[in-house]
Amino acid sequence: MELSYILNELGEERENYFNAIAPPIIQTSNFAFKTVADLRVALSNEFEATLYSRGHNPTLNILRKKLAALDNAEDALVFSSGVAAISIPILALLKQGDHIVSVENPYSWTIKLFKDFLPKFGITTTFMDGSELENFEKAIRPETKLIYLESPNTFSYELQDLKAVSGLARSKGIITMIDNSYCSPFFQKPIELGIDLAAQTATKYIGGHSDVVAGVVTGSRELISRIFNHEFMNIGATLSPHSAWLLIRGLRTMPLRIQHSFKGAEKITSWLLQHPAINKVIWPFNADFKQSELAHQQMQGCGGLFSFTLKDSSLEKIETFCNRLQHILMAVSWGGHESLVIPTIATISKDDYDRNNGRHQLIRMYVGLEEADYLIKDLDQALNH
Repeated sequence: MELSYILNELGEERENYFNAIAPPIIQTSNFAFKTVADLRVALSNEFEATLYSRGHNPTLNILRKKLAALDNAEDALVFSSGVAAISIPILALLKQGDHIVSVENPYSWTIKLFKDFLPKFGITTTFMDGSELENFEKAIRPETKLIYLESPNTFSYELQDLKAVSGLARSKGIITMIDNSYCSPFFQKPIELGIDLAAQTATKYIGGHSDVVAGVVTGSRELISRIFNHEFMNIGATLSPHSAWLLIRGLRTMPLRIQHSFKGAEKITSWLLQHPAINKVIWPFNADFKQSELAHQQMQGCGGLFSFTLKDSSLEKIETFCNRLQHILMAVSWGGHESLVIPTIATISKDDYDRNNGRHQLIRMYVGLEEADYLIKDLDQALNH
């Protein structure tokens, strides 16, 4: 299916809504039926019916079709946040006594899910370095039911060999799930590499305008229906029709935005590598990245997210640099029109800072839609301080 068709036509039956170019926002909670028989059918199978907007809504269904097609998946569900798109599928597919093998240092709220929330239900997690396949083999137990991936990681960018891990998991009957937020479906298609479920925050590149919070998971129709019929409907982390409409709008320009961000990051990382105040730059498509070959093998691009460290790694110097930035905003997230920076030191107390800990030194930057030279000037003046 061609990308232009997915973004601009798929799911949009314009003849059903006055041939409007933009799809309608079906802002309703409820749907009516002409006969008891029709209502009975809808109540018996909400996964197939449009009954109540906690389940399906026509505006959301247009979005679902597009997101599934982007991943080359059979189906998709959309959620009110990215962490809901991770948490709800896991709750739906696992039970007491099950075990998860997870890559180390995933998204912070995923860590909280695995360490603080799931143990309440008797579900345990083993964290390990996912850069080597043998580490997965060693971590798997008889009760392992899920392998959880995040490739690349969104601060230090470790990768996993998705094809190899999915092959191992399928040989043992284990479900695989990935947080694909860094690449999005535009730059990496985990489903095509054998991963069962691909989750991502739609807040980032899909929305693209920093004005909506959402999440998505794609996979087989069988897995998506299991998730829908249980925890998805029961927890009710439903996306609003208006938010779905904003995501459809974002999809129209996503290829242009993410490519611009990618090219900007390429130029800025090259400039930073030559700057005397910079110690190192971490970006999967850099030649010196330790997994560069794997990155080019399973990713079609990087987007605009990278990290770097200063040669003077004192907490004071890191704070001074970040505070001196004039045009690059300091904030969490990425994927919008604005360029952002966030230092790891903001996530820890000053007393806990360890200048010998490489992760403590990281400064993450996202390149938005500004011109690269404009951002380089801002970086340069802040580094000179």
